[in-house]
Amino acid sequence: SGIKRPVAPEVPYASGMPIKKIGHRSVDSSGETTYKKTTSSALKGAIQLGITHTVGSLSTKPERDVLMQDFYVVESIFFPSEGSNLTPAHHYNDFRFKTYAPVAFRYFRELFGIRPDDYLYSLCSEPLIELCSSGASGSLFYVSSDDEFIIKTVQHKEAEFLQKLLPGYYMNLNQNPRTLLPKFYGLYCVQAGGKNIRIVVMNNLLPRSVKMHIKYDLKGSTYKRRASQKEREKPLPTFKDLDFLQDIPDGLFLDADMYNALCKTLQRDCLVLQSFKIMDYSLLMSIHNIDHAQREPLSSETQYSVDTRRPAPQKALYSTAMESIQGEARRGGTMETDDHMGGIPARNSKGERLLLYIGIIDILQSYRFVKKLEHSWKALVHDGDTVSVHRPGFYAERFQRFMCNTVFKKIPCVHLGRPDVLPQTPPLEEISEGSPIPDPSFSPIVGETLQMLTTSTTLEKLEVAESEFTH
Repeated sequence: SGIKRPVAPEVPYASGMPIKKIGHRSVDSSGETTYKKTTSSALKGAIQLGITHTVGSLSTKPERDVLMQDFYVVESIFFPSEGSNLTPAHHYNDFRFKTYAPVAFRYFRELFGIRPDDYLYSLCSEPLIELCSSGASGSLFYVSSDDEFIIKTVQHKEAEFLQKLLPGYYMNLNQNPRTLLPKFYGLYCVQAGGKNIRIVVMNNLLPRSVKMHIKYDLKGSTYKRRASQKEREKPLPTFKDLDFLQDIPDGLFLDADMYNALCKTLQRDCLVLQSFKIMDYSLLMSIHNIDHAQREPLSSETQYSVDTRRPAPQKALYSTAMESIQGEARRGGTMETDDHMGGIPARNSKGERLLLYIGIIDILQSYRFVKKLEHSWKALVHDGDTVSVHRPGFYAERFQRFMCNTVFKKIPCVHLGRPDVLPQTPPLEEISEGSPIPDPSFSPIVGETLQMLTTSTTLEKLEVAESEFTH
């Protein structure tokens, strides 16, 4: 048009004003993320300084049983930029760091086998890595450099709810640490610039060292449960229930023992959530396709450096998807090795080998009056049974039914052992868009099963596979 656009320095918001804002999270023109007007780099530094101090000071206190009042203790320390007799000097603005229930969380970390030095090493020895995905709430997410822990900013109400939840929640966790519920390892608050930034430290569900091919956030509802166009444009979109029903209509097939263990864990977890009147939670599931990965060329994008100073890839106990459900499953064979990187072996209807990384997320939702109003209004305009905001009992029942009837299924065969020792099925031709979905009763898995049971050659293969499994 002949009209010259101003260069970047002349743009009014180039000096640091936000150009993109979701909730408390904003990104300025230089690409720097801020949260409640505190830059991400300053927040990461404050978190590491605060955790280093609080874990160090806690180590001087003798270990003892957790008392009820321990859940309500809040310790606070001031970090002036010039330093003090208790804190080091730093190049950030002055801030205050609060630690919630330090003695209680120390006990919980010990429950999961996390030693203080490992906790400090993971979170404070290397810079935290900011994750691009902020979620609809505008939360900030960081991951420790060794992939062990996720740090997430939470709202005031969520932090308050977690505090109230701690005694009963961890009573259940102490009885059974094998759970798909989030493991909270610490709750902290950074006070900077007159704002409170609350953060939780949790287990990391999705290791960066494994390339994920597709990801779903599932609730068991179909009302507006499809990923938006904006979400689909992301490098690894988070798809939803309707997308799953369209993409994987036959579901995901698990060995019978694994299926039973998973559904039993889901049932137990949903009962816990229901007892606390928690709802609107999701099952986060990320899928690594082993067969696709073997056909993909190795590149710097899919390979990550491994910290060889660590003797084991995962320090926390019961922290992987496999460990979370394996209390009821058989042990032995290849299931206990690092080959699966903590993923749950499964197959799709094409017979492709998969690793599933799953966990229940977004549990800090209490069934408040606002949610009741939301459900009442939605019920007027849509079938009330399909909206994702329901009374906790109904929500839990529908959640379990969807996961154990639609998403996960038993491998439709007998005597085949685990999915990871099934003979490789021949690759199928790609199904073109718009072509009819194959009848699940004649899926390749079933077809292969029938062939195995009727031909001696494949039975011989099966005996070899079984012998490999037992040895």
